[in-house]
Amino acid sequence: MLKFSSFLKPYRISMSIALLLMLTELAVELLHPLLMAKIIDEGILQEDLSVVIRWGGVMIGISLFAFASGMINSFYAAHVSQSFGFDIRKQIFVKVQQFTFENLSRFPAASLITRMTNDITQLQNTLFMGLRIMLRAPLLVIGSVIMSFFVNPVLASVFAFVIPVVIMMLIWIMKRGSHVFNKVQSMLDNVNDVLRENLIGMRLVKAYVRREHEIKRFSLATNSLRDSTVTALRMIETSMPILLFIMNIAILFILWTGRAQVVNGNVQVGEVVAIVNYGLRITSALSMFSFIIMFLSRSHASASRISEVLETKIDIESHENVHEFKHGKVTFEHVSFTYPGTDQVVLKDISFTANAGETIAVMGGTGSGKSSLFQLLPRLYEVDSGRVYIDDISIDSINMQNLRGQIGLVPQEAVLFTGSVKENVAWGKEHASFVEIIEAAQAAQIHETIEKLPAKYETRIGQKGVNLSGGQKQRMSVARALVRKPKLLLLDDSTSALDVKTEIKLLTALRDYSCTIFLITQKVSSAREADKILLLDDGVLIAEGSHEELIKTSSLYQKIYHSQMMEELTDVKATN
Repeated sequence: MLKFSSFLKPYRISMSIALLLMLTELAVELLHPLLMAKIIDEGILQEDLSVVIRWGGVMIGISLFAFASGMINSFYAAHVSQSFGFDIRKQIFVKVQQFTFENLSRFPAASLITRMTNDITQLQNTLFMGLRIMLRAPLLVIGSVIMSFFVNPVLASVFAFVIPVVIMMLIWIMKRGSHVFNKVQSMLDNVNDVLRENLIGMRLVKAYVRREHEIKRFSLATNSLRDSTVTALRMIETSMPILLFIMNIAILFILWTGRAQVVNGNVQVGEVVAIVNYGLRITSALSMFSFIIMFLSRSHASASRISEVLETKIDIESHENVHEFKHGKVTFEHVSFTYPGTDQVVLKDISFTANAGETIAVMGGTGSGKSSLFQLLPRLYEVDSGRVYIDDISIDSINMQNLRGQIGLVPQEAVLFTGSVKENVAWGKEHASFVEIIEAAQAAQIHETIEKLPAKYETRIGQKGVNLSGGQKQRMSVARALVRKPKLLLLDDSTSALDVKTEIKLLTALRDYSCTIFLITQKVSSAREADKILLLDDGVLIAEGSHEELIKTSSLYQKIYHSQMMEELTDVKATN
């Protein structure tokens, strides 16, 4: 918990109150054997009932006080632990929002979900139990040993030999347990990953009748989790009987030597009973140590996993510069790029200029670097070499929020969120008016479709837009980008699911927007309307120019053009 001390500072007063109340309970428990010894020696053995009643009443009174302290302690412990968990969960979410794609590649989605749920819950529970009983158990052991020496140093000396052995065993178990439970949490990540993939691809699973395959995959993951958990628990549980056996031997030794001392008149009966009581309290505290060690081992593993996220260095820094671009002129100057963690260069010495307001079509085969080029413009990744300029300003000198705030990105895979149609379109611009939403939807050619929905713009969209077609989701994504009136619009193959008629209407409507448009497309019919075409092949810009220029100078473009023309002729003949 020391790593998270900053999260505990706001709750120092509540923690202090909880600890004070816990110490009150502990003090009462440590006083009980002394009072019991007094009742035995001065009351029962002397046959003085008044002593029994007087000190018995004191025991009942302080027990009720300890009970009230425990109730209030639970309230403060719960308040601190829940608030602590809330603060860490919020901080991790904020941190993840700052992650670049390179940072995100280090943490699978399922792992981040586990860290923000299961791992934080583990820390919450550990903090609550720490303020409630975890600290009480070791303090009870220490306090019982001290009080035993206060009662009778000779009888208590057995604890001086036994307790160090017990402590060394506990330290070994805790170190070993931390490693094992770290493996358990990793296995839980794997289970969540399999579950997440299955739920996302449920339609495909059913369509391909792969239910049995997915069940086997999930069973394999859960079996590994079960086996790792059993191994961890078995290690802890099998060690505790050994510790308890050692303590019971110590208590038997105290009883044996205590009897001899009582017979010789060197020790009173009450003292032996008090020492044995302290020994039993130590034993009961040690019986809780399996539970405590399990909690601490799991929380240590969880704390390391959470710290890993919080301490991750953001590899793309946002400058505080106030540079803003106003027009959208884009220049790539000898840009090369390799995805982090790989050796393959996906963009090689790319140079071109797109003037403000132009429409630039980007074409090329699969893996040619089209999407990679798009991801460099909003600085989702950093270039390896070269420079990217917008309005002749290097993008690494533009404040990140200003840069991305003026870019409208429509990804290849349309992503929608659970909520209404209106909320999904307005997601692109905070506080967008309803008029702006309708205007963007009309330009994206989705307005008429929305008007036919049961609740129109208030119609709820299922998770990831499951109740919409591919073309509808694409047009919704385009509307979301247009509502922010960007200076730079990036369409990553965002019209692939549209028919030719709708696509032409959309591209025509986009010309009314004062922005530079980059369009990844495989269709010559779309590219020919662009002001300039960039033709990529294996990460190299092999040609650029208008449709008319490329049809004369580029053999690859000619090949693509004639191939698509032949397909269209074939379709026409088949229709006739």
